[in-house]
Amino acid sequence: MKALLAAMLLVAPATVFAQSAVVMPAPVPNVLRTGTPVVLRLAEGITTKEKAAKINDRVRMEVAEAVAVNGVTVIPAGSPAVGELTEVRNKGMWGKSGRIVGRVLTVNANGRTIRLSGTFDSKGGSGTGGAVAVSAVVFAPAGFFMTGKSAEMPAGFTVRGFVDEDVAFAVAPGAQPNAPMMVGK
Repeated sequence: MKALLAAMLLVAPATVFAQSAVVMPAPVPNVLRTGTPVVLRLAEGITTKEKAAKINDRVRMEVAEAVAVNGVTVIPAGSPAVGELTEVRNKGMWGKSGRIVGRVLTVNANGRTIRLSGTFDSKGGSGTGGAVAVSAVVFAPAGFFMTGKSAEMPAGFTVRGFVDEDVAFAVAPGAQPNAPMMVGK
């Protein structure tokens, strides 16, 4: 009987400990999730006028609206971002309009580079639309000299990007709810 009582006393604390270990919740990390939208604006204008824009040109942008998770600003407004031009078509004969296509690459938030995804584009209008068609029928060489409009994206043009990777972050102790914080690596 003494042996049974001794065995119960040895087993009972282990059972209580095991139960309390299961009940304790695991800490939930703060994470900026993939797909979170990031509103950006161009820091400089882009145009196909005078063949200024070229494929692979880097485009300077900045965050237009802060991105917050659980009341904590993870990407502050004004953070620098970078894009790249992937297609540039200059205006041409027969009313062909210019076109600019680019993609969003990264944003630098509190010293950390975060990958982004998303595209942006602009197309110039066609040059005098109906006049080109009439010229092609009536006087073919005249249409040859009519050109479309250049594509333009002025500084401040809004672009939407999306976070392309989950980013864990830690909140600095005593930080204000909307104060920028350090992003974890």
